[in-house]
Amino acid sequence: MTARTILSKLHGRSAVGVPRWAMLAAYAAALTTLPSTIWRITAFVFEAPLVKRLDAPSPGHGPILVPEGVWYIITLSLVSEVLSFLALGLVCEWGEVWPRWIPGLGGRRVPALAAVIPASVGATVLLIFPYALAMMASGRMLNGSPSTPIIEGWQSAAFWIAYLPLVAWGPLLGILTVHYSRRRRAAQSAVASMR
Repeated sequence: MTARTILSKLHGRSAVGVPRWAMLAAYAAALTTLPSTIWRITAFVFEAPLVKRLDAPSPGHGPILVPEGVWYIITLSLVSEVLSFLALGLVCEWGEVWPRWIPGLGGRRVPALAAVIPASVGATVLLIFPYALAMMASGRMLNGSPSTPIIEGWQSAAFWIAYLPLVAWGPLLGILTVHYSRRRRAAQSAVASMR
């Protein structure tokens, strides 16, 4: 079984008119979260020595809105993996026609804006990653206050290897969203001109 066969079984068939570069960008977007998910689960669920353990949040941390625990880490990881996988919907048939197993919608065309609006919002929100990692690299928190490092030495290398791919998630999603919108608009224009 070839890699292409395995990948097509995972995400379904590519939509008509999707170029190779868009498929590769979608795969890349879908995989950007995997290294950080592996790092996060390894560090916080299996308690591997990838971070320094602190007794309390560092000064300036702000309120803890969600208590960190195993279920929080697992839920965060699963949600990020599912959201990154949705980038494939911008290049696959299931992003243009609802899958048959969805009650009431199965087999109908997906309105282009039903994909474009959430994907655009997502691509914009994901621009937090370049900012957050730049702040972390400069020893600061998101609000600009100094932070207490929880990684050092080889831990830093492992962290950056795991989290740097997230910088590409937003831009890749943005590019795919623009391509999806243009491709769907061109297909609608072609259908309208045949009438």
